[in-house]
Amino acid sequence: MSEQHTYRVIVRGTWEGLTDEARARLLAEAADHGMASMRFSEEGSLSYEPAPLKHFSMRYVVVSDAADGEEMAGAIAEDRAETALRGLGYGFRDLRSTVTDLDTMKVNRKHASRR
Repeated sequence: MSEQHTYRVIVRGTWEGLTDEARARLLAEAADHGMASMRFSEEGSLSYEPAPLKHFSMRYVVVSDAADGEEMAGAIAEDRAETALRGLGYGFRDLRSTVTDLDTMKVNRKHASRR
């Protein structure tokens, strides 16, 4: 059995070709997709600013084989984003991802200061 790693992936993109209905829905739901909604999950969380309604990001947790690496985790997250956005009827372009491997990430812990 191969080793599994957990990745946090941020997929960014640009809205494109939004219908009037999709634009109205995004603007109406903007408060639900702001800074407070930013969390990593398997199903992803969408965040964007309503003015201007131009860019968005989606945050994912991806668990995959360590041998496949960060590139595969990014591809999986981008595929999930495409599927979700198409399912919602939102036009987009220029998806790109930033991947962090949580299993290899170095954690710098602050030590309590001496008194």
